[in-house]
Amino acid sequence: MPFGRGVNEALLYYLGLADKLGFKTKNVDGYAGHVEFGEGEEIIGVLVHLDVVPEGDGWTYPPYSGQLVDNRIYGRGAIDDKGPAVSVLYGLKAIKDAGLKLSRRIRIIAGLDEESGWECMEYYFKHEEKPVAGFSPDAEFPIINSEKGILIFALQKSFSGTGGADIELESIRGGNRPNMVPDYCEAVLRCCSPDKSEYVKKKLAEYVEETHFKLQAEERPGEVVIKSYGISSHGSTPEKGQNAISQLLVFMDRIDIGQGDKKQFIRFMVDKIGMEHNGESLNIALEDKISGKLVFNLGVINLDADGVKATINIRYPIKYSGDYVIKSIEKELEGTGIIITDVSDKAPLYVPEDNFMIQKLKEVYREVTGENPELISIGGGTYARAIDNAVAFGPLFPGQPELAHEKDEFIGVSDLIKITEIYARAMYLLAK
Repeated sequence: MPFGRGVNEALLYYLGLADKLGFKTKNVDGYAGHVEFGEGEEIIGVLVHLDVVPEGDGWTYPPYSGQLVDNRIYGRGAIDDKGPAVSVLYGLKAIKDAGLKLSRRIRIIAGLDEESGWECMEYYFKHEEKPVAGFSPDAEFPIINSEKGILIFALQKSFSGTGGADIELESIRGGNRPNMVPDYCEAVLRCCSPDKSEYVKKKLAEYVEETHFKLQAEERPGEVVIKSYGISSHGSTPEKGQNAISQLLVFMDRIDIGQGDKKQFIRFMVDKIGMEHNGESLNIALEDKISGKLVFNLGVINLDADGVKATINIRYPIKYSGDYVIKSIEKELEGTGIIITDVSDKAPLYVPEDNFMIQKLKEVYREVTGENPELISIGGGTYARAIDNAVAFGPLFPGQPELAHEKDEFIGVSDLIKITEIYARAMYLLAK
């Protein structure tokens, strides 16, 4: 169970269900698994993931209940990516039950670490053969042939001294994952007198009145805890959320906590990041015609007396490299004492429109929906990057709300049935 008990149970359930449906299955040492049907030397891959991001707060229905309400299945993972994972399994069953002949094998590959570091795919493909083509049902329709590069790293700084202020910042904690817009963050301030506590509360009231952000003060003996509430969304679309860390840092920059290392770090974060989504103040507002603008998300922060670590998630345009982005940020860090650590970089994906696999998927989408499929680019990252000749294909239809990584995530039952038809046709067309 390299990724924990919960996702391991999900994998065992998934492979067990496939066994009951009559498919060959394999558990690859708990890192991933696959379901296979058909004969042939080549493999068409369908790459899904069974892990999820943390559920967060504010759900109408229990986030792990799979509750059915008004023809919708609610739950963390319903659309990202457990619903589609089950959909392709039953699409494969339709091919099997119909007795259709294939010249390639179809293999559904289920990973368990997609929302973190993709260690599952690295391990899997060290031990198993790679498909020649395929798709990942983990984004949007019609067809996503371009995915921005994904860069995750930390800004770190060690602290020395307190700055000698009457209001001492003891800690800041916020965020769950780099690829989620944080919906909660809190700061603990130690105040030397009741007057200083009142000063903090007054400044907070002024800030809330000015910005309409949701922040609250909770007073404890000798302390004031500032609680910042945001709105969670996917890290690739931070403009749809409200960053609880950023709005708290902007407030902290407005109060007197001295001029020590903590204050300097906060000033840098406000001046160079603030509430921005595209990296303008860091001079990384990159853009290209195919994939659009760079996307920036401050996902996690941990600050205490010894130092700070703030984790960033960036989606950069396909014409650039992660190394270029890192070097550009390092120039802005000169003289600050802040360093970049824990760098993870997934290169962009781009598959030209004339690729045979894209032509097949366009044919399927047109047949089932009656609509002309357009190629689109996203900031999200899917398993399509793990193999050649692969793209993201659904499950979200045009015009539907993007609820991945948000509260009250759901998939419509009618949509679940429709995507199953699409995926069955797509797998057959690619493998026949």
